[in-house]
Amino acid sequence: MNFDFSDEQKQMRDEARKFLSEQCPPKAVREVLDGKAPYDKALWKGLAEMGFLGVAIPEKFGGAGAGHLELCVIAEEMGRALAPVPFSSTVYLAAEAILIAGSDAQKQKWLPKIASGDAIGTLALFEGKGNPSPKAVKVTANGGVLNGVKKPVADGAIADFAVVAARTGSSGRESDISLFIVDLKAGGVEVKSLTNIDLTRGQAEITFKDAKAEPLGATGEGWSVITQVLDRAAVLTAFEQVGGADRALEMGRDYALDRIAFGRPIGSFQAVKHMLADMYVSATLARSNCYYGAWALSTNAGELPEAAAAARISATQAFQHCAKNNIQVHGGMGFTWEFDCHMYYRRANAVALGLGSLSYWEDALIDRMRKKNAA
Repeated sequence: MNFDFSDEQKQMRDEARKFLSEQCPPKAVREVLDGKAPYDKALWKGLAEMGFLGVAIPEKFGGAGAGHLELCVIAEEMGRALAPVPFSSTVYLAAEAILIAGSDAQKQKWLPKIASGDAIGTLALFEGKGNPSPKAVKVTANGGVLNGVKKPVADGAIADFAVVAARTGSSGRESDISLFIVDLKAGGVEVKSLTNIDLTRGQAEITFKDAKAEPLGATGEGWSVITQVLDRAAVLTAFEQVGGADRALEMGRDYALDRIAFGRPIGSFQAVKHMLADMYVSATLARSNCYYGAWALSTNAGELPEAAAAARISATQAFQHCAKNNIQVHGGMGFTWEFDCHMYYRRANAVALGLGSLSYWEDALIDRMRKKNAA
């Protein structure tokens, strides 16, 4: 079985890397990190023009109609570049939710806008501390309106719409949860920006006060859809994390070859060699799990739940490990604002919590494997 990408997909990766290296150098990331702009609007427009926002959206809905393998390729390059745009919230979460559960009318309304960059979307799931759980959903839906608070919501302050998980029953089961599409620019919605470790990836608190909501999918099937969306997003985010891990490794390697101490490159010292070798091993193992996840995602295989959890776990560990050790390889300079090491460290830790904590996915993997073996 060949888990490698095709020549066409590798060509797309090369095009994405070239585009992002030109349009999203570290200087552009720093402009968002240091400035007041919540994201890079020019880059967002450029991604739309390149067709990257709609790469997995069918052609009849304004996308490129390529598929999830191609989206994995793009995701890896977005992670390498630390692209300061709402790509994951819009493409991995909102678009996938609509693709899974949306009606033809909802797909015709929102997917072309996502592909063209005219709409930013997000998934409003969390309500404070804790991991994804039906019991944690307190926002209520009644009579076509929502009431309650969601936080943190990825890119919630700049999103045009949100797919919101809300409670429509009181049985205590997963069937109590349903999904809704809410126009965040309409009445009954209050948005407040939150402080985040990675200032290039915004978070927000969204309060709904009798906000009009449009059902997405059937009543009571919201948690089933959320589970599918999180599994898909776990694979795609894992590719972002692997991209970031690889770039952090490259930064550490290059610095170790250039930095001279005691008359020779620090990369010749055994301790630094070991550190870089450990980074390489963790990134390579994560990539292996990501490729398995990409196969499961692209073929809608029954192994997707386990593959998604494994990819998420290994990629989270690899990115955090490589980002941390990159700082260590750089020594005292790695801790300064002037060097770019901290930007990868920030992103590694922010992304690690975006879909639920590492322990959540570890528990999920164990639970899914137990159920599979029992069957």
